[in-house]
Amino acid sequence: MLSTLSTGEVFETLKMIDEEHLDVRTITMGINLLDCASANPERACNKIYDKICRRADKLVQVGEDIEKEYGIPIINKRISVTPISLVAAASDTDNYLPFAAALDRAASEVGVNFIGGFSALVHKGYTDSDRILIKSIPEALASTEKVCASVNVASTTAGINMDAIEQLGRTIKSAAELTASTGGLACAKLVVFANAVEDNPFMAGAFHGTGEPETVINVGVSGPGVVKAALTGVKGADFGVVAETIKKTAFKVTRMGQLVAQEASRRLDAPFGIVDISLAPTPEVGDSVAYILEEMGLEKCGTHGTTAALALLNDAVKKGGTMASGYVGGLSGAFIPVSEDAGMISAVQEGALSLDKLEAMTCVCSVGLDMICVPGDTPASTLSGIIADEAAIGVVNNKTTAVRIIPAPGRKVGDVVEFGGLLGTGPVMPVNKYSSEGFIARKGRIPAPMHSLKN
Repeated sequence: MLSTLSTGEVFETLKMIDEEHLDVRTITMGINLLDCASANPERACNKIYDKICRRADKLVQVGEDIEKEYGIPIINKRISVTPISLVAAASDTDNYLPFAAALDRAASEVGVNFIGGFSALVHKGYTDSDRILIKSIPEALASTEKVCASVNVASTTAGINMDAIEQLGRTIKSAAELTASTGGLACAKLVVFANAVEDNPFMAGAFHGTGEPETVINVGVSGPGVVKAALTGVKGADFGVVAETIKKTAFKVTRMGQLVAQEASRRLDAPFGIVDISLAPTPEVGDSVAYILEEMGLEKCGTHGTTAALALLNDAVKKGGTMASGYVGGLSGAFIPVSEDAGMISAVQEGALSLDKLEAMTCVCSVGLDMICVPGDTPASTLSGIIADEAAIGVVNNKTTAVRIIPAPGRKVGDVVEFGGLLGTGPVMPVNKYSSEGFIARKGRIPAPMHSLKN
């Protein structure tokens, strides 16, 4: 609670907010929609709209009130819902576009930034409903403003669904082509996961898992600028000091996030779920994970030593955050999206950071290849190969990984795609020129690794 903070801690937090880009990146309300299922698709869509509007009608206002009262910037207010492939399965229809439209209308009505959950979980195979939903994704994302989609294609216990990965390469290409005028913007609202979590508050991959309560409040904090500022005070110190400094900073950031989460939970009469302690960057200079790594002594993010620096950062953030809250969850660590991080953009443009190096970095950070722009003529099989590699990292290392990749129509290596807002600016990165076609065409399922047998 705010009353437990000392005067010094309050002033320190205000300094972080005013000078170091500290904010709560999102308050996300999760809403169960399973009770909206109906054989009549129109009735199901109406129930979905009504329930979201009823449950989340005060979400934005509460977020704004907390922001004003406590002086803590809350950048986004969002909603996640039960994967629509589960809800729509009861409906007698082969077209899920009306479900996406219902989500979009509800999100607009309550005033949130995004709504996540146009999703399917196919890590071990498809249901008929999953097939319909994935087929609907390109048009659904192209025809809506606020709807986000995700597909979980792999897990450590099930292995990797290569049928789904092959299809999603083509799905991403189609989504890009339908939004060519905006640089393939639909692809920025689609995440392909391995080991997806049920309580992620961040978009575009958030959905409300089946193990979650009827409604729940999850909060995602930020703070790359705060961590970088803290590290400037320990220049030249050994890595033990660096790790301790990051841990202490993550502790303070997480306490602020928990304060907001508990207060939002109380005012909205919904259980407090988790605080996601991921360091979420923005395109603003100073609010960058890449700059944190460079503060450790790297001339440019992407040079040799970058993966080790990121591993230290991710581990220290988790340790500090876990000490600050008993309910840390979601993804929690450090995001390394290219277009959303000014330092990453610079590193790519200066030739320091490649797609291969980013893939190596995803072995030790939260999620994976995020907001990556590639040439518009990149084959679907190459996109599938990139997804397969990232899924393998997640499955073998028993961690969440993901791909959010944008084959920008008409763009080539060196071009820049302007998305605006938090999505930022995407420099188009080269992909390997050799084909993955024969590999992806095999399809089937890559078996789970030996260490999945834990029972």
